[in-house]
Amino acid sequence: LTLLGTSLGAAQAPVQQNPPQSAPPAKATREHRITAEEAKELLGAVDTILKFDSEHSQLPILHPIKRQLVDRDEVEKYVETHLREDESAQRLRQGAVVLKKFGLLPRDFDLENFLVELLREQVAGYYDAKTKTVNLLDWLPPGVQLPVMAHELTHALQDQNFGLEKWTKAAEPRKKDDPGEEIASDEELAAREAIIEGQAMAVMIDYVLAPLGGSTVDSPLIVQAIQHGMLETPGSTVFRSAPAYLRGALLFPYDYGLTFIRELLLKGGKERAYAGVFQD
Repeated sequence: LTLLGTSLGAAQAPVQQNPPQSAPPAKATREHRITAEEAKELLGAVDTILKFDSEHSQLPILHPIKRQLVDRDEVEKYVETHLREDESAQRLRQGAVVLKKFGLLPRDFDLENFLVELLREQVAGYYDAKTKTVNLLDWLPPGVQLPVMAHELTHALQDQNFGLEKWTKAAEPRKKDDPGEEIASDEELAAREAIIEGQAMAVMIDYVLAPLGGSTVDSPLIVQAIQHGMLETPGSTVFRSAPAYLRGALLFPYDYGLTFIRELLLKGGKERAYAGVFQD
């Protein structure tokens, strides 16, 4: 799940203000729903953006991408299931005791509930590697979701070419309950996640800047502004309320991953920065 709501401002719906007392409650809580025409436009854009992503990452399209619209209930169900099944999240929850001992988390901090609320707030579309499907939201206008799609379809190309689940699991410890193995595994997993998300961030920025003739490589100030803005995006109430340690850990793959991939692009080109880093 990407925290794209913290970058570019593209993934966040406008924050609804409290209505005046005279406003009818039904209208105050009404939410935009994508029309049939908007849905057709959004789902049809998948192939165009996938082609863009392939050209800019040089990761070939091996087969068409399944796509679907999902509502809030489906997203919340996915988030909760993801957190129950995801081994990284489970290990993070188990590590909460240690983090509290070192004062990195408050002693009464409910990490599991925080992660659920965070993903509910930040999710702006996602690629599911199990079903090979890109999931788009039925309550955000197409124009808001297109940069998100550029990010998520990069994950689809990574998956087609290298198998994301298998590639990520290569970081798992070889010996269970071995502290040394666990530490090394955590470090390698963080690095692999930074590669996955850093590539997707770079392609997304290329997509956003393409109409202006810019790119991740030749627009360093814009890249820096995006990275700085990850910490200050309005509307990210849950994220901003998190302890500093968690904010840093959650942003690491997007922030440092983007910096790493940009350095590879500058020094080795697209082949080195995308397929090359997966192969090596």
